[in-house]
Amino acid sequence: MQLSPFHFFSRFSPLFFAVLLHAQPQPAPSAAFDSVTLLYAGEEKFLANVKQLTFGGENAEAYLSFDETKLIFQSRKVGQDCDQIYIMNLDGTGKTLVSTGKGRTTCSYFLPDGKTILYASTHASSAECPPPPDFSKGYTWALYKGYDIFMATADGKNLRQITTANGYDAEATVSPTGDKIVFTSVRDGDLELYTMDIDGKNQQRLTNHIGYDGGAFYSWDGKKIVFRASSPKDSAETKSYFDLLAQGLIRPTKLEIFVIDADGKNRRQVTSNGKANFAPFFHPNNKQIIFSSNFGDAERGRNFDLYLINDDGTGIERVTYCPEFDGFPIFTRDGKKIIFASNRNAKVRGETNVFIADWVYKSNK
Repeated sequence: MQLSPFHFFSRFSPLFFAVLLHAQPQPAPSAAFDSVTLLYAGEEKFLANVKQLTFGGENAEAYLSFDETKLIFQSRKVGQDCDQIYIMNLDGTGKTLVSTGKGRTTCSYFLPDGKTILYASTHASSAECPPPPDFSKGYTWALYKGYDIFMATADGKNLRQITTANGYDAEATVSPTGDKIVFTSVRDGDLELYTMDIDGKNQQRLTNHIGYDGGAFYSWDGKKIVFRASSPKDSAETKSYFDLLAQGLIRPTKLEIFVIDADGKNRRQVTSNGKANFAPFFHPNNKQIIFSSNFGDAERGRNFDLYLINDDGTGIERVTYCPEFDGFPIFTRDGKKIIFASNRNAKVRGETNVFIADWVYKSNK
């Protein structure tokens, strides 16, 4: 779903972050922003040669084609109510709408052939843009029941629906090995991870855990899956979780990063900071994970930055220092470039854009 700078709920919703960012004044940046380099000077030492690929509106969740020549991403243009899916070249040119323009969309990805895409959309349920969640219940994400996963050719044509279960189906990503898709569904009464074959067949449940499991990505060798999860700590939290779920809502204020084997076994927790950690992605070495988190903003919890951590939970290092939002990081297959969404260089408050940079990581540890 879309994250208004951050589609926290699609794999975060830009709307989530837009609301969150406007709620209170932001803390002063720890370093000065350089409008030429697009970096926070003296702090963002792991990035170089940053280039902005989108300009204006809310743009996030940009993922590479297998040949790494194109990006598919979600975007909400100024004046629009809901995100739609677009494709662009790796240099930011050639932006093309590939979703229907109806309903709300999220979580798009390329299939290995480069000719097929998948994304989640509510358009089959209703052509109208569904309303945002009711924040009278506190900060929540909406789990729109109309979300299903669709495949289409890369020009947006030949659309076909591949999930039909009752309730929310979304957050699908494709294994770099090209054989499996992992996604999130509420079809069995809880938010769990599921897998299916690359053609959408053989859909099977992967996790069995009370609480939200979602926003999953495979490691580059296809042997592991990293994801975000919330875990109720007692009966009261469990009741609250299921009460909200029955209303199509979830409260995402506490999410930790987890890893499982590709068959669902050997679940282990990576982060344990009690904050909102999301958008985890494996480095090509299959040993480190980059993710977005607000744990560095103890006072307000509204500043999300990128962090790198070993998959055993050790060696955490901060990567970005934007005083508002950095999220949805991915690496190229060779690990030499990183793509992410950020509020940096925004012309108006809450604007989120897609950036690409060289990854010049040198550990501080």
